[in-house]
Amino acid sequence: MKQFFTFVRKEFYHVFRDPKTLLLLFGMPIAQIILFGFALTNEVKNSKIVIADYAKDVASERIIEKIEATKSFEIEQILLSTKEIEETFKKGKVKLAIVFPATFNSDLSHQNKTQVQIIADASDPNTATTLTNYAQSIIMSYQREVQAMNRAPLQINTEIRMIYNPELKGATNFVPGVMALVLLLICVLMTSVSIVKEKETGTMEILLVSPMNPLLVIVSKAVPYFLLSILNLTVILVLSITMMEMPMNGNFLLLYFASSLLILAALSLGLLISNSTNTQQEAMLISLMGMVIPTMMLTGFLFPLENMPLPLQVMANIMPSKWYYIIVKSIMIKGLGFVAIWKEMSILLGMTIFLLTMSFKRFKIRLA
Repeated sequence: MKQFFTFVRKEFYHVFRDPKTLLLLFGMPIAQIILFGFALTNEVKNSKIVIADYAKDVASERIIEKIEATKSFEIEQILLSTKEIEETFKKGKVKLAIVFPATFNSDLSHQNKTQVQIIADASDPNTATTLTNYAQSIIMSYQREVQAMNRAPLQINTEIRMIYNPELKGATNFVPGVMALVLLLICVLMTSVSIVKEKETGTMEILLVSPMNPLLVIVSKAVPYFLLSILNLTVILVLSITMMEMPMNGNFLLLYFASSLLILAALSLGLLISNSTNTQQEAMLISLMGMVIPTMMLTGFLFPLENMPLPLQVMANIMPSKWYYIIVKSIMIKGLGFVAIWKEMSILLGMTIFLLTMSFKRFKIRLA
């Protein structure tokens, strides 16, 4: 038994001497419980909305007060014109708009009925449906209050308008997210094992002593995967448009250019992982565990980012998939051009340059 406990103690020493093993044992469970605990919820909170109050009367102000009191909505602006509402939707700043007509309170007082228009961005159909239900519930609550005071039957009709996806198809939300997930995961996984594989097989020494510039070795590792990823993207688009009836309202060339930026960022990240690890298993583990869960949770296609605590929202900003997801929805569903997505594309370009620079710096031209 003494020998047995000696081996047990030795194994503990091995575990606690290896920071990567400790990170896997304790870091991953903590990260997963935080991510899943805060992200996995059907409740929608802090969604930014706009209100066009053409009535500016007691009734509309009372409903606006009720909206402000709830945690579901965060009023971005009030008193917008119809054109301004369309612009805010195109920019992706809001997900819902409530429009009070000029005769809102007078119709309610004299005709015992009136109307409110609710406009929702249905590119995410689940969130749009939930938000419209929340808004209708608040309006109905006000209607019951007025009925109780006046003791007369009143009716506030809500006209619901779903823009970008009036049929509420789920493909408009999941296809862009799956595109980001597939491209990011495949590119990172494939390139993360490319350089470290040469180290394990012993061929890296031959490459380093060859006349070829060592930096070109890194680039040559990425080029085949870039071309294959473009082919993969084409297959995904064909299947999405033909089989899943995904709309394509924007420019194909702009979509391919944006996708190229994501692919380059993912390839650069894969090369950085490959240059920083010593075994293929280690590289694959970091690629899979470090990319799959954060990409799924922090991109925005499974769970709204505004539901999450501020630290997780900030963390989502370093995920290339988040910005690519916004770009794809803007191009394919909203039909927007470069002017509307230049910010997201600039962020992707900056991430690509940073990751590629880091991968070059981490590349060792001499083997220990």
